[in-house]
Amino acid sequence: MDIKERIRRSPPPPTPQEEQAEAAHPRGRKVRVAVLPLSVAALVACGVLLLLLAGGSAARKGGQFIDADPAARRSGDARGDLRQARPRDDGGHGTMESSIVQRDKLIGGLLAPGFDEQSCLSRYQSVLYRKESPHLLSTYLLERLREQEVLQKKCGPHTESYKKAIEQLKSGHDIEVGDCNYLVWVSYSGLGNRILTITSAFLYAILTNRVLLVDGDKSAADLFCEPFPETSWLLPSDFPLNQFKNFGAGSPESYGNMLKTEDIRSDGSFKGPKPAFIYLHLAHDYDDYDKLFFCEHSQQHLQRIPWLILRSDNYFVPSLFLIPAYQEELMRLFPQKDAVFHHLGRYLFHPTNVVWGLITRYYDSYLSAADEKLGIQIRVFDTETGPFQHVLDQVLSCTLKENLLPEVNAQQPIVSTRKIRSKVVLITSLNSGYYERIRNMYWEHPTTNGEIISFHQPSHEEHQDSDKKMHNMKAWAEIYLLSLSDVMVTSAWSTFGYVAQGLSGLKTWLMFKPENHTVPNPPCGQVMSMEPCFHAPPFYDCKARRGTDTGKLVPHVRHCEDMSWGLKVVDTNEW
Repeated sequence: MDIKERIRRSPPPPTPQEEQAEAAHPRGRKVRVAVLPLSVAALVACGVLLLLLAGGSAARKGGQFIDADPAARRSGDARGDLRQARPRDDGGHGTMESSIVQRDKLIGGLLAPGFDEQSCLSRYQSVLYRKESPHLLSTYLLERLREQEVLQKKCGPHTESYKKAIEQLKSGHDIEVGDCNYLVWVSYSGLGNRILTITSAFLYAILTNRVLLVDGDKSAADLFCEPFPETSWLLPSDFPLNQFKNFGAGSPESYGNMLKTEDIRSDGSFKGPKPAFIYLHLAHDYDDYDKLFFCEHSQQHLQRIPWLILRSDNYFVPSLFLIPAYQEELMRLFPQKDAVFHHLGRYLFHPTNVVWGLITRYYDSYLSAADEKLGIQIRVFDTETGPFQHVLDQVLSCTLKENLLPEVNAQQPIVSTRKIRSKVVLITSLNSGYYERIRNMYWEHPTTNGEIISFHQPSHEEHQDSDKKMHNMKAWAEIYLLSLSDVMVTSAWSTFGYVAQGLSGLKTWLMFKPENHTVPNPPCGQVMSMEPCFHAPPFYDCKARRGTDTGKLVPHVRHCEDMSWGLKVVDTNEW
């Protein structure tokens, strides 16, 4: 074969654009295949056919493609690139093949490469246990995450920039904002609340170009790996504001109190010297002045403050969507609006090796072999000791009504059937009584459809103890195990359930809160959005300066299914 023929039959070298795309694409390089020569007309015909097939497929899938910026797409801007989700693999977590890890471990570019994999096994091994998400990432979100990582590395703890910022903080007043400004999250409340508020704080940090620093109390370092490369998100123990953990409602340092006492005037000027930091009290007991944080004029005031200290037990993301200054940015970051926590939660929260061991040992021992995994999360907000009959009745009524569990045949205690299909049910609850009674029911009687059902409950701590290290580790492991389910049932008002739901990317079946020890009718319903609920939102129209129903201001922020006054983000393409 002469050299011309060899060249003609060889694949063309990659263009610079292709090389860039391959380098940036986390799923690895595409395999180039040599192609026998074809006529130009044949090539054009094949190309047209492929385009038609791709277009038809996209149309059939309805929403499988998301463009963060259609205008940018038309102009050829990389931010408008499209991402397509591959269909879910019905075969569980698959085999531990290096090719799978190599292809998927960065979750479509959500995660950054370059971490020491042994220091946090879960970061890149999660793809072996979790089905691929059907919820698409915008390229703009990926860009902003990479920019945030650069900022965290430049300004994070122990850097020269951080040391300079700390010296300025110690000096007191009249500090100007610079390249490194900070949001300090204060550890507060239970594990589910903490995960939701860290996520809210992180989104706010992205929107305001701030470095997020996390208070390390309550075992943050024992639960979560570092999310940012080559730096730490943990607030150093020698942080000079020793009193910040004691800030609360009415603290003189709080933004709401400064507005109340007119230390901050309506035009944003200060009665005295401009403070070096401001405390943001966004917990459930915040007052009307604290809630003004969610007004645009307040955001303009806060832009001038280099250090913000935040305490919250709320997922306040829905109200960020109501601030006009952030709306366009949020739409570009999350064109699928109900995937905010799903994407940011998977980016931020990777179980430490100790917790990952709890998760993988339990999954491999009890859950991996089943044809289907059903997760049931039972949370009872009652001061009396359970288990309660009405709660058990509600769980069974929901799962049977929605065909999540099969009926049992109580008339034939012994039936010899051929194994048709296996289902494993993971139950999480502080109390073991519900698990024992449901397990016994399916042990003592055969199912009417022949399904083989097994039940498992990893722990039953009996009461919540958020200050206990192992308690938190088990809780985090169980949240993660729940999120690996194929179908999930969760409890109203529960942040534990919200986190599992968001990580899973499922629209779960939500059991409504019982009243007067009576099973609600209906007992449960499928949520309209996988987003968590903001339990204590403000009801104030900042522009009109009067009270209003904030669940009716925009179509993509609505009231929650389980809390009529709460707010949640929904995807208006579906509702």
